[in-house]
Amino acid sequence: MPDRTSGARSELAGRTALVTGAARGIGAAVVRALAAEGAHVVATDRTTDGIEPATEAARAAGGAVSARAVDVTDRAAVEEAVAAAERDHGPLDILVNVAGILRPGPAAQLTDEDWAATFAVNTTGVLHTCRAAAARMSARGSGSIVTVGSNAAGIPRTGMAAYAASKAAAAMYTKCLGLELARSGVRCNIVAPGSTDTAMQRALWTDEEAPRRVIDGDPATYRTGIPLGRIAAPEDIAEAVLFLVSDRARHITMQELYVDGGATLR
Repeated sequence: MPDRTSGARSELAGRTALVTGAARGIGAAVVRALAAEGAHVVATDRTTDGIEPATEAARAAGGAVSARAVDVTDRAAVEEAVAAAERDHGPLDILVNVAGILRPGPAAQLTDEDWAATFAVNTTGVLHTCRAAAARMSARGSGSIVTVGSNAAGIPRTGMAAYAASKAAAAMYTKCLGLELARSGVRCNIVAPGSTDTAMQRALWTDEEAPRRVIDGDPATYRTGIPLGRIAAPEDIAEAVLFLVSDRARHITMQELYVDGGATLR
């Protein structure tokens, strides 16, 4: 994997990016990767307290990062954040949707509140950010949107019905948006991680053998293992995002890239 700690490079120099869910895990890794390639990154999460520590590494390496508190479930707050990003840093070139929540539970026992909260962040939040960014990008004839989904959107998972359904909906929305915006030059893609070493993943581990079950598979929960034999690092997902927003992927749109070590056997 490229060393992205040795100072900013130039692949995305002069471009402005907005990342949601930037306080930790995959979102924080995406911020670091974009900043290391020269983009000015507007890192957003529900509170700036969470974002500031996560962006220190990017700034220390010479990256340009600004933090802003944004609740993606608030349409007006999202619109203002996108408008402010363009006003303060120039036209928005890149949007990366990472914000997400997981409320596990048996499908037949999900509460209305858990279902609504999951879709509010994971699906409606994507609608809010994409709608605000797409109008501006399409008017200029360029831009790249990446939604970080999940391999759970493409394969049933026990105890994850709301999460899987919300991610599937967000993925299909992103593809439909990509189809409609293609003639304007705006590309829309999805990165679908599998098990990744984040706080969300670790919250599912109930004992010290849990990571091994993720890698080896667990027949009791109908899960295959990970053929590559490792749980992803957040940086693995960030590298896929970085590729899709770059000019190297200029002829790629409406695609869903699974980054799961082969876990879904795709």
